[in-house]
Amino acid sequence: MFSQKDLDQIHSKGIEIGEIEDQINNFTRGFPFIDLDAPATIEAGMHKFNSEDVLNWITFYEQNSPKNEVIKFVPASGAASRMFKKLFEFADLNKGQVGLDDELPEDIKQFIDNINKFAFYYDLKAVINEHGDNLGELINNMEYARIINYLLQKQGLNYALLPKGLLKFHHYEDSNRTPVEEHLVEGANYCKNNNDEVKIHFTVSPEHMEGFKLKVEAVKARYENNLSANFDISYSIQKPSTDTIAVDLENNPFRNIDGSILFRPGGHGALIENLNDLDADLIFIKNIDNIVPDHLREETYHFKKALGGYLLYLQKKIFHYLRMMNTEVIIDQDIDEIITFIEDELKFEIRSRTQEMKSHDALEFLYNQLNKPIRICGMVKNEGEPGGGPFWVENSKGEISLQIVESSQIDLSDTEQEEIFSGSTHFNPVDLVCGVKDFEGKKFELKQYIDQSTGFISIKSKDGLEIKALELPGLWNGAMAGWITVFVEVPIITFNPVKTVNDLLRNEHQ
Repeated sequence: MFSQKDLDQIHSKGIEIGEIEDQINNFTRGFPFIDLDAPATIEAGMHKFNSEDVLNWITFYEQNSPKNEVIKFVPASGAASRMFKKLFEFADLNKGQVGLDDELPEDIKQFIDNINKFAFYYDLKAVINEHGDNLGELINNMEYARIINYLLQKQGLNYALLPKGLLKFHHYEDSNRTPVEEHLVEGANYCKNNNDEVKIHFTVSPEHMEGFKLKVEAVKARYENNLSANFDISYSIQKPSTDTIAVDLENNPFRNIDGSILFRPGGHGALIENLNDLDADLIFIKNIDNIVPDHLREETYHFKKALGGYLLYLQKKIFHYLRMMNTEVIIDQDIDEIITFIEDELKFEIRSRTQEMKSHDALEFLYNQLNKPIRICGMVKNEGEPGGGPFWVENSKGEISLQIVESSQIDLSDTEQEEIFSGSTHFNPVDLVCGVKDFEGKKFELKQYIDQSTGFISIKSKDGLEIKALELPGLWNGAMAGWITVFVEVPIITFNPVKTVNDLLRNEHQ
């Protein structure tokens, strides 16, 4: 199947031929659907903190986090092009033409009517002026496609080819901020150590690396001065070794016009490698576009610290029990205490599974359940957003655990599974705090906790032909399937992503 030239290409990416064969086998047999057991709810599987709890965990975090190495991890490789899908479609259909207001699609009308409310408004006006045009006149003449092209194309602001992280999202009296800058501000408020150092790690696309570095260097000193912080900013790209092979509809390797094999990025699940490379005690994960202006940020800070404090508390208890099981003589009363902790705090029913075990076997079982990386996942109430949510899931061994599951992983034609999915009360906003070291201070090898059976296969197009593409188990889905998972309800205000350009007109971004 593979020539020497193919093997050289595969090896140049750092991929073993066995991995390629496994990927082709996955295309052939497909991935099994996730078997939902029940939605994770406040009544079963999820914590809901009251105001006193929040204050207690914030205090615990502020007292203990300076002793830990804390990093804010921001997946930021997403291109902005999807934000402008409707604008692209309109501009393509109306090249050089003038449209009538009553013919305008609602998305375009909303964009034009509110154009002065966008943080990039003055930049757009300036670049239009540089080309001898005037924004007001273009609007009066209904040359909307021309305005859109100035925003998106190279002769203008080139927003279509920039990553989301480098677009201007929010307007302030003294400046306009990009998401990168907003994450600097956030990081300074809950990731600062005793030396006022703030560590933030961005995962970016190779073609945007220089742009990110230039932007950060341009604003870093100003934010350090304003926030009394010293920023330690690092970057990484998705490793070529995590790319996956593409195949045709007969599951044969798809080849480019030059005969080389087509590889595609493995999706955000590939970032488990980047996460694995970080040396930190505590890692906050939040997507690049989920940020709000300063005046709405206080509740985000509170709950970030509360989630971090709860994780540090759980870790302290878990480490105590692991050291105890590792070094001391354990009696039945100790075993009962550990089981009670797991059921009350980790929301995991485990007593029935240990009742028939001898003490030695029960201890080994409990030790293995606790000696894992841990994540606290903030969950917002489901208000109709598409995407994943918290569920109890049964694996192939009959074991039930808490997992974040995407709708595409579920067989919604199965009535029972569809009912469980529809019964979900919460949504995953990607608001995680992770503990990735064991009780001896050693880093866990995170790749050992991936459920490889939870990848995705999708149909894409290349050179006018349909192909199959494979995505690795998602970063907060199958890539963390073997972790200790704890769900906590967080307020909806903490979830404000920007999926379309008009989302920037919502009150939360003004």
